Parts: sequence; C-alpha cells; structure tokens
Amino acid sequence: MGVRLTKEQLGTLLKVARQTIGEKLGVPAGPERAVEKAACDASLTEKAGTFVTLTEKGRLRGCIGTLEARESILEGIRRNAINAAFKDPRFPPLGKDELARVRIEVSVLTEPKPLPYKDPDDLVRKLRPGVDGVIIRKGWATATFLPQVWEQLEDPREFLSHLCLKAGLDAQAWERGGLEVETYQVQCLEEAEAHENE
Repeated sequence: MGVRLTKEQLGTLLKVARQTIGEKLGVPAGPERAVEKAACDASLTEKAGTFVTLTEKGRLRGCIGTLEARESILEGIRRNAINAAFKDPRFPPLGKDELARVRIEVSVLTEPKPLPYKDPDDLVRKLRPGVDGVIIRKGWATATFLPQVWEQLEDPREFLSHLCLKAGLDAQAWERGGLEVETYQVQCLEEAEAHENE
C-alpha cells in the first residue's frame, strides 16, 4: 500500500489544502499553521501521487492531481490545492467569496499498477468498484477516475464508458480493446462540511 496515513494526518493535509488556497486568496490562516505542522511529519515527506478535489453544494468545483510519486505528499497537496482551485480548465478560478462554501477532499495514491486483461468482459470482472482508481491510455488519450467516482457510476461498464469520454475517446472504445489500463487505491478524507460558519 505504500505510506499508511492516519485520519489525523489526512486531517492535517485537509488543513494544509485550505490554508494554501486561503493564502493565495489573501485570507488569513488562523492560529494553526497546518503547513508547518505537516512539514515536521516524516510520513508526509514521503513521495506519493496526490489529488485535491473541491465541491460546492455537492457539485464538482475543481479536481487536479498527480498520478506519479514525483514529490512529497505535502508538496503535492499544496500544488494540487492551488491547481484545483485556480487552474482546472473546466471551471473559473475560485473567488475569495467561494472559499468558505467549498468542501475540500484530499487523496493520497498508491503507485499505479498495470491491469492485464484478455477482453472487455475480463476487464469488467477484474475492476473493483469502490476500491480501484482507474487510468486508461490509448495513444495520446489518457484519463483517470479516482475510486470515489464509483459512488456516481456504480456499473463498471458505465464507469469505463465515462472514463473513455473523459479521455476524448468514444464511449465504446474500451469494448474494442487496445486500451492500456492501470489501477491504484487511495487514502482519502473530505471535510465534514463547508466553512461558512467560521
């Protein structure tokens, strides 16, 4: 599984993400300096892929991440918090007035592993809904869904079809073969609620 994080460590990463976005928007961080606390935690200096997801009233507001373990967990969460808030091409940059309304989720990934399969039915059988994040690649096209996406797309065939569309392929591309598939797992934590009352 790689690095095993506690709920408290994941909670610290949530605070790091919110503090990092707040600093960019000029919002004071408050008394607890989560970034400094995280920097003293050896586990959070380990390298791993990370994602940061923002939602507002249950709707996606930004999601950016890194699949490869190129940087420390702390650095990845900070960078992807900024990217999710301000550089997700699907959304306008987050405004200062929105920060209190968004909920943040952090995900720390295991190293992706190739998933060999014989045919489309075999691929469907080997996927583990709710457990596996999935990466697909075909030529220049690539896309991933975190395991959390299974909550909206419970059927593996529907999951794969939407993932193909995200990669810029047609929805049935996975049925025709020639698709490279990798899977990974995550440790994740979402804020219990937005911060409107703070």
